Amino acid sequence: MALLDRVLQRGPSTRAPVEEPRMSVIEHLEALRRALLIAIIAWGVATIAAVFIAHYVITFLVDRAGIGHAIYLQPGGGVLLQLKVAMYIGVVLASPVIIQQAWWFVSPGLHAHERRYVLPLVICTVLFFGLGVATAMFALPLYIHILNSLTPAEVTYLPDISELVGFVLIMVLGFGLVFELPVVLFVLGMLGIVNSKWLYRRRPYWFLGLGILANFLTPGVDPLTPMIVFVPLYLFFEGTALLLKLLGR
Repeated sequence: MALLDRVLQRGPSTRAPVEEPRMSVIEHLEALRRALLIAIIAWGVATIAAVFIAHYVITFLVDRAGIGHAIYLQPGGGVLLQLKVAMYIGVVLASPVIIQQAWWFVSPGLHAHERRYVLPLVICTVLFFGLGVATAMFALPLYIHILNSLTPAEVTYLPDISELVGFVLIMVLGFGLVFELPVVLFVLGMLGIVNSKWLYRRRPYWFLGLGILANFLTPGVDPLTPMIVFVPLYLFFEGTALLLKLLGR
């Protein structure tokens, strides 16, 4: 009891908070080298594992595009394509390790109030990118059909599998990046580059710009097809502007 009384009488500690030791330039470079090495090893291992499922991914993409069959034009083209697809799949499979290494490298330079935003931002980035990929997969058959309908009747379309997969990957990446709009706006808002008032004042321009972008990403003869992209993008814009307003930005 005497010990407890002495502790209570002492009150809260008045010692100054201990500052975290800062890393030197050499230590930063060493940490970066270690993070890159671990990320590359994880990607390599994931790529080797992905070789065994690359064939199924290619089959899925061809079926999803609705073209029936595809060809390749060079010896060993099918093998090279599977290796290429496996490398992309490897990035996806290794992404948790890559993100973890990036966090371990960046986090020492962040303040405590900045670190609390990192995990929600990472989760939102992954979710929005995944939503963009899903939208791209939904729009892919329509996109291929429209492009083929513009081909003259005298020309026969024989899809090269390498070109087709490359086109699909670019389309998926494009949709995924476009759907990162709310994350980009939120980060710009937290950095003070934009604010909710600025976004609301320019709402008509955003409405028009997103409409043009949606028509470019999902061309079609009917006005409803571009709504697949326009509606979620505009809702993302409004939701981000409202969130920044609630945060006083």
